[in-house]
Amino acid sequence: MASITDLKNISSQVRRDIVRMVHAVQSGHPGGSLGCADYVTALYFHAMKHSTDFSMDGKQEDLFFLSNGHVSPLFYSILARAGYFDVKELATFRKLNTRLQGHPTTHEHLPGVRIASGSLGQGLSVAIGAALTKKLNKDPHLAFSLHGDGELQEGQIWEAVLFAAHNKVDNLIAAVDVNGQQIDGPTSKVLNLDSLRAKFEAFNWTVLDMAGNDMDNIVAVLDKAKSMTGQGKPICILMKTEMGKGVDFMEGSHEWHGIAPNDEQLARALAQLPETLGDY
Repeated sequence: MASITDLKNISSQVRRDIVRMVHAVQSGHPGGSLGCADYVTALYFHAMKHSTDFSMDGKQEDLFFLSNGHVSPLFYSILARAGYFDVKELATFRKLNTRLQGHPTTHEHLPGVRIASGSLGQGLSVAIGAALTKKLNKDPHLAFSLHGDGELQEGQIWEAVLFAAHNKVDNLIAAVDVNGQQIDGPTSKVLNLDSLRAKFEAFNWTVLDMAGNDMDNIVAVLDKAKSMTGQGKPICILMKTEMGKGVDFMEGSHEWHGIAPNDEQLARALAQLPETLGDY
């Protein structure tokens, strides 16, 4: 299991991968990818029991479902750095005939990708189905999912939230990236989400708060969440992050939701992100 120092080093390299991938094709979504880098690093290198000998049935291992599929640069970097495929393949991101599409898809058979995502609001339903399947198969492993806070404006999310609580899907840990930003501006101005804790608790979920860019807190809260599974309630982690975290001129701005850095901005970004594992 990786140490906190190891996890921080991995997340730094993942951030380098993200900005380089998006810059290379002048297309992609760096803001949310950078903000969630610490959490997904901790998932794959600390919390989840998973195998790089990938199979779609996912038996006897924890499963992860990326619902906010636009943060695909983050997902691809994590999978490559975890050993699912060669890191060099990151250089094909969003290029013609690549397996690394702008939003993850399954028909390219990229190891680690279980669902096509990017049409927001659907991932929680899929994660619930996977979690229930594990219960039916008496598989003790967990299902994890990741969502954007803007995504919670989708009605399907709340149908799924209601269903999971009613059916006691207590082997599910769903995290929400609460960065307060979405493509058109702050969530408070686009469609105010008000108190997410109150909402999830009203739907009978267990809710935990997390400082999503503090690796020590991420690890502690993930460990706590795992210890609270099997107690009759699904678990929601409200993860406070900074969009664009790690690159000062991107931080906190919805403008970096879906634009790529130019050459000068890439150089500035990479100067702030230590190369710890070697660039692809």
